Amino acid sequence: MLTPLKKKAKHMKSQNKFLLSSVTLAVLTLMSQAQAAEAEAQAAATATTPAAAPAATPAKDSVAAELQTVVVTGVAGARGVRKLDSAFSITTANEEQLKAASPSSTADVLKLVPGVYAEATGGQSGANIEVRGFPSGSDSPFVSVQMQGNPIYPVPTLSFFEGSSAFRLDDTIERVEVLRGGPSTIFSDGQPGATMNFILKKGTDTPEGTIRFTTGTGELRRVDLFYGAKIGEGWYGSVGGFYRTTHGVRDSGFPSDDGHQLTATLTRKLDQGELTVYARSTDDKNAFYTGVPLISANEGRGISAFPGFDPLKGTLMSNEMRRFTVEAGPGRTLNYDLGDGRGLKATVFGAEFDQTINGWNVSNKFNRFDGDMNTIAMFTGNNPLTMGAYKAAAIASANGDAAVLAAAGRPATSAAATYLTGGAAVPDSTQVVQAGLWAVAKKLKSFTDELRVSREWIQNNTVTVGAYFANYTSEDEWYLGSSHLMTAVPNASLINVRLNNGVVVSNNGKEGPVFFAPNASYDGSNTAFYVSNEWKVNDRVKVDAGVRRERQKISGSVSNLVSGDTDANPLTVYNNGTSMPSGAYTALSRKDTATSFTVGGNYKLTKDSSVFARANSGHTFIAFDTLRNAGTQANVDDRSQNPTPTVKQFEVGFKTVGALYSAYINAFHTQFDGIAFQQILANGSILNSVSGSKGTGLEFEIAVRPVKNLTLSLTGDYQKSEYKDNPATAGNDVQRQPKLQFRFTPTYKIPLGDDNSLKLYATYTSIGARWADQANTQYLPSYRTIDAGALYAIGEKIEVRLAGTNLSNELGLTEGNSRLTGASSGPINARPLFGRAVEASLLYRF
Repeated sequence: MLTPLKKKAKHMKSQNKFLLSSVTLAVLTLMSQAQAAEAEAQAAATATTPAAAPAATPAKDSVAAELQTVVVTGVAGARGVRKLDSAFSITTANEEQLKAASPSSTADVLKLVPGVYAEATGGQSGANIEVRGFPSGSDSPFVSVQMQGNPIYPVPTLSFFEGSSAFRLDDTIERVEVLRGGPSTIFSDGQPGATMNFILKKGTDTPEGTIRFTTGTGELRRVDLFYGAKIGEGWYGSVGGFYRTTHGVRDSGFPSDDGHQLTATLTRKLDQGELTVYARSTDDKNAFYTGVPLISANEGRGISAFPGFDPLKGTLMSNEMRRFTVEAGPGRTLNYDLGDGRGLKATVFGAEFDQTINGWNVSNKFNRFDGDMNTIAMFTGNNPLTMGAYKAAAIASANGDAAVLAAAGRPATSAAATYLTGGAAVPDSTQVVQAGLWAVAKKLKSFTDELRVSREWIQNNTVTVGAYFANYTSEDEWYLGSSHLMTAVPNASLINVRLNNGVVVSNNGKEGPVFFAPNASYDGSNTAFYVSNEWKVNDRVKVDAGVRRERQKISGSVSNLVSGDTDANPLTVYNNGTSMPSGAYTALSRKDTATSFTVGGNYKLTKDSSVFARANSGHTFIAFDTLRNAGTQANVDDRSQNPTPTVKQFEVGFKTVGALYSAYINAFHTQFDGIAFQQILANGSILNSVSGSKGTGLEFEIAVRPVKNLTLSLTGDYQKSEYKDNPATAGNDVQRQPKLQFRFTPTYKIPLGDDNSLKLYATYTSIGARWADQANTQYLPSYRTIDAGALYAIGEKIEVRLAGTNLSNELGLTEGNSRLTGASSGPINARPLFGRAVEASLLYRF
């Protein structure tokens, strides 16, 4: 008799066998029908050749544009392929679709993409992004962010860096393409998860200029500019950017976002080719938001507001703590500003070249990134408690420390707590919270280059050979810890605590030392060669395959750490045990090689509908953080603790576009082996583990146009993804990923005559329940939000837009307390959605 666990395993094996069989059957179908379908396809093409038609209506225009949408991400040829004819899952969004989505950050754009869940509640930077079935606990290890087809930084994530933080949205963006899995394991940086490629606007024969003013919640003031035009025979240029300042939805009392950006392109049209050079400079300061006090009931199933704290608009940050000091060592103090947050001060310079020469297509893309991506931010720690409880714990801790007790000469029997400002006593009933003010300096540099050569060596069969090179560095200086004691209210006040035996527990609010202070220099290089073949069997069937061989070399010089008292006074317990570099360094390095492949095919059912199937195998390499965490070369070389993760993916999909509907639907299965996880707790200890995962699911993007000017869109995914291989977590749901998420968006356009129109749109979003941790103890409830907007077009020159997000003020959590383990009821720290926000903008075209 089968136990429930064995039944579940048998059921999952059956599902996997069924999906694998489906993939096999789909590929065999593509091949078996190839020759038989050729004559029918030619007849269908002749029958569907359109005659001259009258001018299309706006609805027909949008359908026609979708039919002709060409994607360049994950495609061997630099000139792309029609989206409907691609044999992989890819989501596209043009400029208007991006604006209508009202993304709060670059990462928030991914809410348009099924199979991806982006936690964008930290602000402009520092998102956590999860990809269908891929196990990740924070940041975005399986999402690469590209500009013009090249990764901005070739490693998708490091501690205190994730790719979307290196990119800012503005009106210089023409569109975005987001590829999931598919052939991305072969090209560029070989990302097996999701590749987010932003395409810039370029100058054209028709001059185009826009200026847009935006205001809204949080005293938002923003201006966007763009101009592109022909500047000479065969020469085109564009320039644009933004300036913005705002206090944000969560007003800390100082600007949460304050910065600007400038982007320019220069294009030279060539005979059968094109060369584009681009540059972007960004200087943007962005406050970073972590958890706020909340009340948890039934171990997280029920979440409510903490008394006196608005979880939708409040933040603990305040002007009182904005500028803080870190005690880095004896006689060494460093000053920081929370207003700098997780900002970006960087330049990107790149070029893309595409040329056909005697039947050979040669393309090359390179870029250079140089930027400071520092993190100056508050990180919440232990759950809220009363001032009385804190004082009792402080007395017990001081009396239990032999060195402190000896220096004091007698045990403490009482504690006095006073506000930093004004010096009034803090009542024992006051709710307080501890939060670290962390400072991480991170200077990143990289150079990437990808060269491809393609040729149709026999009729309808094209071979592409390519090479990818990357060099990248990171200079790090960390000061984690510096816990501060403050009131559990918005714009908190700092608290000083002293014991009656002379022990100073909290000074200027600081009640804990720096607990981790490494500084390090890292260097990495990546070299990959690949070959891809695409065979157009006939007018209906196209198959492709590719293989990639890749090598990575990384090295680092990491400071050794010692622990000490910065003022040699054991009675000032807030700086006892401060972590600091010893002056000695450990040199660490590692080399890895891996092979990836992909094979897929597309079968055209009709001119504008098709099915596809694909299988691929990819990998990720360890990164600089592994060197730092390992500590010794022996640990770095231990592949049982620091493996090279591999991932296998299988997909079958269906695509169609017509006057009344569009549909992009695909089923997927992933198998992930060996990935290392790290979690830094509030007390400075680090948890490490290694797990694999498996996932099966369905993604969908569907649009229905039942009547003229009305579109009903539904996007989302259902998945069942769980850990495997690690006995401590095997069978648990992959953390942070909902089983079901979807977004329903109705759009209605009202023509008003004389080229005027009013477009109304709204989005209902449903995010299913998730687990915040691998152990599946921290429950994150499901939530639903409503966004809406209106766009009033006045002729061809003026647009007025009004948009609102989270209009229902839904209290949904995107993150639990990542600094603690286990479930908790009562007061907790967690990160919720931003509350209701409204923006209004005025755009003028010239």
